[in-house]
Amino acid sequence: MREQPTSASILKKIKDQDVKFLRLQFCDIQGQPKNVAVPAEQAEKALTQGIWFDGSSIEGFARIEESDMILKPDPATYSILPWRPTNSKVARMICDVYTYDEKPYIGDPRYILKRTLEQAQKMGYVFNTGPELEFFLFKMVDGKPSLVPQDSGAYFDFAPIDLAENVRRDIVQALEEMGFEIEASHHEVAAGQHEIDFKYSDALHTADNVITYRIATKTIALQQGLHATFMAKPLFGINGSGMHTHCSLAKGGKNAFYDPNKPRGLSDLSLHFIGGLLRHVKGITRVANPTINSYKRLVPGYEAPVYISWSVTNRSALIRVPAARGNSTRTEFRSPDPMCNPYLTFACMLAAGLDGIRNKISPPASTDTNIYHLTDRERKRRKIDTLPADLPSAMRELAKDKILAETLGPHIIENLERITTMEWDSFRTAVHGWEHTQYLDRY
Repeated sequence: MREQPTSASILKKIKDQDVKFLRLQFCDIQGQPKNVAVPAEQAEKALTQGIWFDGSSIEGFARIEESDMILKPDPATYSILPWRPTNSKVARMICDVYTYDEKPYIGDPRYILKRTLEQAQKMGYVFNTGPELEFFLFKMVDGKPSLVPQDSGAYFDFAPIDLAENVRRDIVQALEEMGFEIEASHHEVAAGQHEIDFKYSDALHTADNVITYRIATKTIALQQGLHATFMAKPLFGINGSGMHTHCSLAKGGKNAFYDPNKPRGLSDLSLHFIGGLLRHVKGITRVANPTINSYKRLVPGYEAPVYISWSVTNRSALIRVPAARGNSTRTEFRSPDPMCNPYLTFACMLAAGLDGIRNKISPPASTDTNIYHLTDRERKRRKIDTLPADLPSAMRELAKDKILAETLGPHIIENLERITTMEWDSFRTAVHGWEHTQYLDRY
């Protein structure tokens, strides 16, 4: 568990570290980080009373007539931003959003996750997650991001083929200064693609870390003349970027997914959790894969999971159970991409798993062969379904899933539907380069 500092201890740190500004950070419904900067002299007010802001200007937040909102910093998230000048230090704290009458705001993604974690806590469980975020580094041309990868490296390559060793090193160092425990850093499969892995923790801490990771990566890459993107599928014909998420439940300090007396060392609870994930995965897809571009990644042939299945050994399955047992027993949910809102994604994953536990939902037989090599007829015979193929389809699945809709609440659901409609209408009415190639000369 994280150390829980007090407001007084944070105020002392701010003074001792000679911090000049505080960034009060929060997320909109799409997982985009927002912040307001205040002078350090306002720190006591921020920590005791909160800072007011206009919620009507934030995507998915309040309407004009109910726009006054309060940011209340979480002292446990205090951290110096290591990329800012040392002679004018800037610290950040991640905030919870409250309404004018001092109630948690129902449209705050962080609150949605905290509320879902409380359900697990009442059942005696702590939900741990360990996401693996992939990203691309592209060259900047005339001050704008290009689609030219920084290097031509491949999986686990190193210099001189991997040109990003120094960039990844600087990102790792910055994250470590912010309290991350980094486990690995390496070049990924595609040219210009990379991954930096940090240690798992409780889901709230991990969701905070996902946002921090994305900010740090993009900021440090830009300082070195590069553009870092977490776009799921920036280039056609090569692998996209995923956010494989390892997860487990702990009870009484012990891993609740492990049972040495059961086949494969998996407890009944772990199988029910998997069963719940599989039952609700179509709805989860809308938050785990939140953009039109997300579904360009979720196609066969590029290592991204498409088929609804689970396995202990098979990496083509949607849910994989890694070989480690004991306290390391976990499931790997492989469909999320790094554009997702981690608070909403983890909340939906947990809600689905808890539903599986409550209702003892057993998963189907594990699929231990390469699903991509099966024919359509063989997949049908094995009753292997597929994930939604596009954003509107995923939204329809989410809207009709009572467990997930209740988890997110009507405010979030309504705004996700609105965003889906706007994005799909914009996409379907735009004229794309593919259409020029196919039709311009011919007709």
